[in-house]
Amino acid sequence: AMAHGPGRCRCCCGEEAAAAGARGAAWGLYLRIDRQRLQCLNERREGSGALVFRAWEERGDRTQFVESDDDEELLFNIPFTGNVKLKGVIVMGEDDGSHPAAMRLFRNIPHMSFDDTAREPDQMFSLNRDPTGELEYPTKIARFSNVYHLSIHFPKNFGAETTKIFYIGLKGEWTEAHRHEVTICNYEASANPADHKLEQISPQTHFIS
Repeated sequence: AMAHGPGRCRCCCGEEAAAAGARGAAWGLYLRIDRQRLQCLNERREGSGALVFRAWEERGDRTQFVESDDDEELLFNIPFTGNVKLKGVIVMGEDDGSHPAAMRLFRNIPHMSFDDTAREPDQMFSLNRDPTGELEYPTKIARFSNVYHLSIHFPKNFGAETTKIFYIGLKGEWTEAHRHEVTICNYEASANPADHKLEQISPQTHFIS
């Protein structure tokens, strides 16, 4: 075996750091979530659902997590600030019964409730316990190529009373949405030509009288 000199070791570490950086960048869709409108239904602590969407490098922070309240179900409504091509999902939990056991994805159904989860999901996964956030679940890209709203339903876990999630990673591409309603507002705000016609006619009316 070849001796591992200090220079060579630095080189390896540099390559590993670059690879980790590239992987982290791929999981940057959390930056494209409209957090003001993000919802997590059945979260025990209000606002905790939003904490699990963060940088891939920060997935190991176990002070930030969401735990379900009444039962093991959790439902996330995730609006994006544009259109997303979703390529993969990571779900990280404890290495115990509180880790979600299944994940169901729905696209473009804003404000989903638990009643709405009775419908057929766009894709469903059986999950493995993943305490380190390494397992990637690839989506059917053709089905998730134009997503402006993603709902993630966790219907069950591995047997605990409540479900606990530390990190959800979303991998994909983001493009800016072209908003037509802005143009319509501009037209409505512009002056009404009919108002000007009345002004032009009124001097003639005074002249005749």
